[in-house]
Amino acid sequence: MRSNRSVVAALCALAVLLLAGCGTEVAGRGSATATATGPIPWTLAQPSRVTAARLAGDHRTLSVDADVPHGKNPCVRDFRAKVTDSDARTVWVQLTFDSPDADRRSGCTEETRATARVRLPQALGDRHLSVDNDTVFTAEGATLPALRLCGQLGCDPPATGCSPGSYDQALMAVGAPEHTYRDAEHCDGTWLVLDFSWRTGPACGDDTKDSACTSRLGDRFFFRATKAGWKTIARSSAGGCTDVLTVEPAFPTALCASLAPLDPSLHPSHPPASASPTATATTR
Repeated sequence: MRSNRSVVAALCALAVLLLAGCGTEVAGRGSATATATGPIPWTLAQPSRVTAARLAGDHRTLSVDADVPHGKNPCVRDFRAKVTDSDARTVWVQLTFDSPDADRRSGCTEETRATARVRLPQALGDRHLSVDNDTVFTAEGATLPALRLCGQLGCDPPATGCSPGSYDQALMAVGAPEHTYRDAEHCDGTWLVLDFSWRTGPACGDDTKDSACTSRLGDRFFFRATKAGWKTIARSSAGGCTDVLTVEPAFPTALCASLAPLDPSLHPSHPPASASPTATATTR
């Protein structure tokens, strides 16, 4: 009897050792990854960036590409796409997955591309596809199966022309700072001169007279209309047409002949500083 008890005890000890060796978890099994300092939980996460979307031939099966965590250990499981809502104009899809990347111990410090698929309730048609609320695609004007990624001005940005939306597009084309003011526009629908400025001081009320709050910088750009939007052709703070005609002789003088030079305070020049007496003496 004592011999049987010894065998049972040995088997139990072996089972404990085997179970202890199962602490390291593979993605898709269990809920934590074991490390030398303890388990790392897998939590719900979303991609850092949505990069592309495609529709299959049935116009309902959707594939979405996104950037997800990556490392030497498993970093993503159950990457999934879910339709959360739809109406006559938009279909909303949310991407989620489980990952331990919230804890740096997981080693999930890089990114890789992953694809999730979902079947839409009905064909997308001419509706917009909104993924994770801030990335929008459309089939209109796209080369299927790929959907067209919409820009910051929406899926149907204003055509080049003499309109506020068109001028906003021009400001984006030159990377104008946020909260830029349009100071003057000279436009004929094909050519455009745009003067703009932006505040450089602290945020203050619009009615303040404090010079620290009203200081600005500014610039002037010349554009030509293309199918893709306004294209920059010249930049100048000088008055008249000389600078733009040097680059583009076809630019109409009616839009630039009356241009005054930009105020030097808006477009200051900073020549290289001359060597100081101390620096000169040192070089000797």
